Amino acid sequence: MTPDLKPFFGGSYFPPESKPGMISWIDLLQKIAAAWNDPEQRKKITSSAESLAGTISQYLSSQPAAKEALDSKLSDRAVDAFKSSFDEFSGGFSDAPKFPSPGNQNFLLSYSATHLNSDKNRAKEAKNMALTTLYAIANGGIYDHLGGGFHRYSTDENWHVPHFEKMLYDNAQLIINYLQAYQHNGDSFFKSVARETIEYVLRDMTHPKGGFYSAEDADSFPADFDQAAESKKSKEKAEGAFYTWTFKEVQRLLPGTLVEVLAYRYGLSPEGNVKYDPFNEFKGDNILWKAHTLDETAQKFNQPLKEIIQRLKEGEKILFNVRKKRPRPHLDDKDITSWNGLMISAMARGYQILGTESYLLSAKRAAKFIQSHLYNPEKKQLYRSWRDDRTKVLGVASDYAFLIQGLIDLYESDFDLKWLDWAMELADVQLNRFYDARHGGFFMTEANHDKHLIVRVKEEYDNVIPAAGSVSTLNFIRLSGYADRSDLKTAAEKTLKSFVTKMRQNPTAFTQMLVTMNSAQAKPVQIIIAGQANDGGTRDMLKKIRTMSVIGSIPSMTIFLVNNEKDRTRLKKRFSFIESITQKQGKTAAYVCQDFSCSQPVTDANMLQNLLK
Repeated sequence: MTPDLKPFFGGSYFPPESKPGMISWIDLLQKIAAAWNDPEQRKKITSSAESLAGTISQYLSSQPAAKEALDSKLSDRAVDAFKSSFDEFSGGFSDAPKFPSPGNQNFLLSYSATHLNSDKNRAKEAKNMALTTLYAIANGGIYDHLGGGFHRYSTDENWHVPHFEKMLYDNAQLIINYLQAYQHNGDSFFKSVARETIEYVLRDMTHPKGGFYSAEDADSFPADFDQAAESKKSKEKAEGAFYTWTFKEVQRLLPGTLVEVLAYRYGLSPEGNVKYDPFNEFKGDNILWKAHTLDETAQKFNQPLKEIIQRLKEGEKILFNVRKKRPRPHLDDKDITSWNGLMISAMARGYQILGTESYLLSAKRAAKFIQSHLYNPEKKQLYRSWRDDRTKVLGVASDYAFLIQGLIDLYESDFDLKWLDWAMELADVQLNRFYDARHGGFFMTEANHDKHLIVRVKEEYDNVIPAAGSVSTLNFIRLSGYADRSDLKTAAEKTLKSFVTKMRQNPTAFTQMLVTMNSAQAKPVQIIIAGQANDGGTRDMLKKIRTMSVIGSIPSMTIFLVNNEKDRTRLKKRFSFIESITQKQGKTAAYVCQDFSCSQPVTDANMLQNLLK
């Protein structure tokens, strides 16, 4: 950039040393400095910068609003596109490197649930691709089999050799993926992975004040077991040093035949088990991955499955406790608002499905943390990040989007209306400061965010993190179901229509927007439960509803709990018909409403499930 912040040159990657066709970062800086110090070259650079800035501004400011109608066939095309790139053996949708891409699984599982009756074969294919991928990821080395949680991506196509960084946003979305998978087929494997990952976040990624840290680095100082003293440390950090094991270490730590059991289960060998190692980083090292199933392991050692599971847990616990004493990777202890919003959603949904109170408590503490440290209630202003009581960068669209999503999920967990009220307040801020009323969509920044910005841009594609616009649009649809807010619904519809052309060109780049479109096209359903939150009948009904909600079989659902007269008074201000919602003969009663007309009350959870089908 020029001193007045006009861009004139850009690139995505520059290696440490120049090579044919690729200049190094140092050589590039030297060439730029030489050109800038030449008066004639400087004139050309300045002129080029002005022209480039103008072109970018004109292009991004002149996009017309699309007027095309929503097209339900776009989701079909996305499933077909995923099918054409699907790795049937190892899961995923690309060659190495492979990223978990939670948005893909979220879309496919949502599609499967909503299209099972209308397009059974394609729905089954979508479900199979998602579940196969999630099985493969959780069995691979990209998953931490001792401490829980997922690494950033796999450098090989089999999910075995990861880049060992752990990101909060990946783990939040993958927790939800595995909860969805558990609800889809009831396999406790998925439940265990979700629970282990949540426990990892609670243990290692949670600030004492309640927020969530951002990331753990990939590299750390190794503890050198082969130099007699466990405490002897290398002077240089190494990729995966905290997570990898030599065979000698495992032999030294585990008693008797336990070494053989773990070695078979996790594919450990004296030479190391890393076949794909282009930079020779893991010579002699083993990365734990499930090379054999539990049944295969039990058969191999001719032992009952229950005993094999117990022995594996014994060995894993020993390794985990030893690993805790190793130098840990560096912790990025920033609390980023948007990523915290994602984890609030994960914790809230974890509570909804698994019923563990500590998960709900964690979600509530994080929301209160953001409200206390990253929000100015007078200006109704979110801030981007917090560290050591310092925050100054204004929040961007994704901070509002993911926090609002988290607050809605939190309300649907404990039914405290303060979360819904705050979500509505933040949605109004988004509508007034971020929404593009002319073309539809959401700008990344407020108009006065930074005077040096050439133009206000929109994040369009759903990538490793869904685009703020996709999430915001779904938030507006969900919130319009909790209050008669036609302005939110209109903004959501206009945004969706503005994306139709782009989605038609490349549907798999808009997985979250496709989920949002599916919700927008569905007929809204409101479920109102009259009963005490801790009543057994209420809990049974909520369990049925949440099962259907998580798998996405009812894509446009809002849930109210009329717990007391205070709730009734506040809720009837939103919908007058709630005045007539009462328990039936002292029992918890549920009402299913559409178009402001409600069913007769039901007092049995199974009856409610049948009513919702």
